[in-house]
Amino acid sequence: MTLIHLFPGQGSHRPGIGRDLFPKFPHLVRQADAVLGRSVEDLCLHSSAAELTDTRNTQTAMYVVGALSYLDRVRETGEIPDVVAGHSLGEYVALFAAGTFDFLTGLEIVAQRAELMARAPEGGMAAVLGVEPDRIRDLLARHAPEVDVANLNAPGQTVVSGPRADIGRLAEVFGDEARAVVPLNVGGAFHSRHMAAAAEEFGAFLTQYRLATPRLEVVSNVTAEPYGTQDPATLLTRQIAAPVRWSDSVAALLERPEPEFHEVGPGQVLTGLVAQVRAGHRAPAPSA
Repeated sequence: MTLIHLFPGQGSHRPGIGRDLFPKFPHLVRQADAVLGRSVEDLCLHSSAAELTDTRNTQTAMYVVGALSYLDRVRETGEIPDVVAGHSLGEYVALFAAGTFDFLTGLEIVAQRAELMARAPEGGMAAVLGVEPDRIRDLLARHAPEVDVANLNAPGQTVVSGPRADIGRLAEVFGDEARAVVPLNVGGAFHSRHMAAAAEEFGAFLTQYRLATPRLEVVSNVTAEPYGTQDPATLLTRQIAAPVRWSDSVAALLERPEPEFHEVGPGQVLTGLVAQVRAGHRAPAPSA
C-alpha cells in the first residue's frame, strides 16, 4: 500500500476553516500571528467571505490550516505518508510535511508569494468543463490569445487564466462545445504568463532561504513528477506562472502499488478530482 496525502489550495477556503485545530497547536498559532501581524484564528473564523478571498489572506490561512491539519492527522494516526502532493498553494504544505522548511519559514514564504501574486495585474480564472485541453488551447489561440491554460485538474475539467475582460467572454468563445464555463472567485490570472513578473521577484526573494531536499516524496505541480534532487526554489518559482498538472500527477500516483489517497485540510475538492482521474485511468497490468 502507498499512503498518499493531498493538500488543497485556494479553492477550498471558506470562513470557519481550522476551528477545531487552533486550540490544539497554540504555540504554532502564536508564531503565525507574529508573522502575519494579526490573529490567524480571527482571520479564519470571523472574517467575511470577501476578506478571506483576498489572495493575501487566502494563501496564508490555507497554509496555516493545511499544516496544522497534517500535524493533527499524523498525531492521531501515527502514520507518515509515503508521498505528498498539494494543489498550487497546497504544494507548500506538502513541502512543510516533507521537511523542506519549518512551519514559520513556510508561512513567511507563502506570505510573500501571496503579496506578489496579489500585486500582479488584475485578472481572473474560469473552469472549462467538458472540453479537452488541446481543443481549449486551439480555441484560446484563435479567439482569446491572452488567456492561458492554468490548471489541468481532471479529464474534462481545465481551468484557464487571463485578463478579466477575456475571461468574461469565454462562454461565447467555447459556445456549445463546453458543458459549462464557470468563473472562479479569485483576484488574479494565476498560473499564467501574466504572473511572470511576480515569479521573477519571488525567485529573487527565495535566494535568502536555504531550502532542504524533501525527506518525503513530493510531487511537483510543474513537472507532475517527484522533486527528487531538483532545487525546491526553482520549482516553486516556476509554479507561479506555469500550469498545475494535477491530472498528470494523480494519474502517475495511481500507478503506485495500492495507492491510498487522503485529502488533508479543508474540503473535499481534491478527493473529487482524484475520483474523476481514476474513472478514466487504466490500471496497470498485474505483474507475472
